[in-house]
Amino acid sequence: MTLRLFDTPSSGVRLTDEQRLDWLRLIRSENVGPRTFRTLINHYGGAGAALRALPELAHKGGATHSTRVFSSDDAKAELAAARKKGIALIAMGEPDYPSRLRMIDDAPPLLAVQGQVDVLAEPMIGIVGSRNASAGGCKFAERLAFDLGKAGIIVVSGLARGIDAAAHRASLASGTVAVLAGGHDRIYPPEHNPLVTDILSHGAAVSEMPIAWEPRARDFPRRNRLISGLALGVVIVEAAQRSGSLITARMALEQGREVFAVPGSPIDPRADGTNNLIKQGATLVTGVEDILQVVRPILGRKDDVAMEEPDPDHLDGESREPGPDDRTRIVNLLGRAPVGIDDLVRLSGFPPAIVRTVLLELEIAGRLERHGAGLVSIL
Repeated sequence: MTLRLFDTPSSGVRLTDEQRLDWLRLIRSENVGPRTFRTLINHYGGAGAALRALPELAHKGGATHSTRVFSSDDAKAELAAARKKGIALIAMGEPDYPSRLRMIDDAPPLLAVQGQVDVLAEPMIGIVGSRNASAGGCKFAERLAFDLGKAGIIVVSGLARGIDAAAHRASLASGTVAVLAGGHDRIYPPEHNPLVTDILSHGAAVSEMPIAWEPRARDFPRRNRLISGLALGVVIVEAAQRSGSLITARMALEQGREVFAVPGSPIDPRADGTNNLIKQGATLVTGVEDILQVVRPILGRKDDVAMEEPDPDHLDGESREPGPDDRTRIVNLLGRAPVGIDDLVRLSGFPPAIVRTVLLELEIAGRLERHGAGLVSIL
């Protein structure tokens, strides 16, 4: 059995304690990201079997060193630390996992949630913008967040200085979700620790990272995809031409989310990005009704993708292992430029299962990069 499709989120099942431990070990192991995690679960029928296969996969993929597999002791310690802080590690496919987030192709298999888990079931709108925000930008973000809360919509943002913080503070009473770039014990920026405490009373803080993870520059775009993934759409309030907020807007488009932008003065560089988004087709926002008109038709739609631990007795077929010539052929077709997996299947003449297995071996060996939209390249 591969990933199961369900008509409603209530079809999700809860992992056993042993499965949750294996899921945590697998996602924390070297070269295993969200997409690779799903491929491994599909291929081996469960996280436990995938963990046992990692060293051999890396060897076949040409790894130059032993792959680091997250130990059972370390996983137990992380789970214990989470329980001590009141953090729930929710697995994709479980009833409490945010339904819209699980629809994106790189959704985190485990989401660490602190605070009011039930807010994750409510409709959300992301509000993001400049850290070096203007007073007017902050005031408008506050008004927008407050009005969204009154309309029954949860505000989700990234806890950054400026626009993000203004949006969180204005929606404390109605509920807001802070997406962390690091772990729950490494709030960034540090001065927002009191803000997180305030958020938890009616909202939640979420992260896919280990609890003690110190955020790095590359972790902020990863966080941004979760902001847009959780939301029906994202509002960009202020953004310069080279802005992390524009990354969030791009990810929202890739995920099929709505993109809204607040116009600004053409002589303020903090408005260059938002004004260009409007030129490119983003919905112009001067008040909350501009957002509600767009999202109201979306609110009644069903979310239909879930994931659970597969039953190894019902895995799909095509179990033939790739041979040396198969691997050579597929590796030779790969290059630095991204290529579609469908093209690799067509050009190699191999069944899709063989191509996927070779790509999995290369990825676990640290030799493959995935670019989204089914594109891969060799490292």
